[in-house]
Amino acid sequence: MQVQGFNHITINVRNLDVSIKFYTGVLGLKIRHQGKKDAYLEWGSAWICLIERDRYTENTGRQLGVDHIAFYIPEEHFMDAVKSLQDDHITIVRQAIKRGTGWSINFLDPDGTQLELHTSNLEERMKVWR
Repeated sequence: MQVQGFNHITINVRNLDVSIKFYTGVLGLKIRHQGKKDAYLEWGSAWICLIERDRYTENTGRQLGVDHIAFYIPEEHFMDAVKSLQDDHITIVRQAIKRGTGWSINFLDPDGTQLELHTSNLEERMKVWR
């Protein structure tokens, strides 16, 4: 399997409004979507998804900061990549699923960092995001 680029990063934040002001004001990113608890910010050909998380406990396994990092893979190579992850006994935390117009699968690296393979881009994601 060979990923073909960076796709997006999802960041858990304490206060969505404060984080949006930082990412748009300091870094100059553009808002493509803002919901009650999430925002999608355009970052060149990739994006950043901010998700406001109210509570963090050891039981949820979630923490503030980076939630996961996604890499782009063409859809025609996606199922082969899934099989490769399975054959290599990689820990899969979210099975392959069609999300909107693209496919994704989430898995862990050797140190427990959550990674994702994703087949769509921000433009395609925004067509189906509610």
